Amino acid sequence: MTVEKTTGKSFASALRQASPIILGFLPVGFAYGVLARKTGISIDNTMLMSLLVFAGSAQFIAVGLLAAGASAVSVIVTTFVVNLRHLLMSAALAPFLQKWRKREIMAFGFQLTDETFALHSTRFGSGDMNKSETFMINCIAQTAWVGGTALGVISSTLISDVKPMGLDYALPAMFIGLLLSQIKDKTHILVAFGAGILSTALSLGGVDQWNVIIATLAGATAGVMISWTRD
Repeated sequence: MTVEKTTGKSFASALRQASPIILGFLPVGFAYGVLARKTGISIDNTMLMSLLVFAGSAQFIAVGLLAAGASAVSVIVTTFVVNLRHLLMSAALAPFLQKWRKREIMAFGFQLTDETFALHSTRFGSGDMNKSETFMINCIAQTAWVGGTALGVISSTLISDVKPMGLDYALPAMFIGLLLSQIKDKTHILVAFGAGILSTALSLGGVDQWNVIIATLAGATAGVMISWTRD
């Protein structure tokens, strides 16, 4: 098989795997682009944040803080704390990257997001360590985010408020799509439904800030215990 055919096959596979991320990143990146421009952030800085920061939650928080007149130090510290979860995600994937060069790990870490982590953890766990395909997935994901941002910047003068557009549904829908690709047996289904029900119940009960974290920990614990009983 020629190099061109191999590359084309890898790209097609990467695009297929990243498709749920694309569908989520385009509308959410669009919303970020609109909000950033409405806040008064220049076009250059709006685009540079998506190119150099590439962290959706951090970018939305930064936009909100800047709109409230927060200092640069406050923005940096807050986004740093919000993104501490990347240390856990990196630690979880580190055992799979032991044979990679340092520059490759740095490049991979820069483009690691919640969404690509969910995808790569499944790929690596199943033995799929195709390096070029991994970077293609990451680049496709960031291209979608930057593309969504650009569309938001272009449309910012035409849209007064993005809330009525329901773009906040895009991320949950994307994660549902990623979750479906990870379900392998009945245990996964039970854990997913159980965690979802618990999170919803906690939210309705007033536990707004911690409902997802508590449900995630409970679901993961239940899944491990069920697997132990089967073994």
